[in-house]
Amino acid sequence: MAGELETVVHEMFAALDRNDADGVIRMGAKDMQGIDEISRHWMRGLDEVGGYIRHLLTMVNNIRSSVKDVHETVIGDAGLVTCWLEQDYVLEGTWQHISAPTTMLFRREDGAWKILLFHSLPLPAE
Repeated sequence: MAGELETVVHEMFAALDRNDADGVIRMGAKDMQGIDEISRHWMRGLDEVGGYIRHLLTMVNNIRSSVKDVHETVIGDAGLVTCWLEQDYVLEGTWQHISAPTTMLFRREDGAWKILLFHSLPLPAE
């Protein structure tokens, strides 16, 4: 049985797979941070991360995400999830596949878990 954070992770990736930018953005904390691996810089704040998500979803389609090896830790109103992400999508007409260790940090706000940090590091094929 999935824990409460694992459930949120699956919901976030389901929204991403549906190309539902608003659904993904709603899950983020106002001070969310993440890495833009394409431009190689930190994104800080939900406005910047949200803009990135909206732009990204105009460039890719047919997203299929799968998470495995999920481990969650909850300490009060903070939570940590580590997992392995397998993701396929089409970028500019070409199928892509990534395999990436992924870390997500959460904070409980008004009873709901919000993503505070999303960090995923796609690794080259073996």
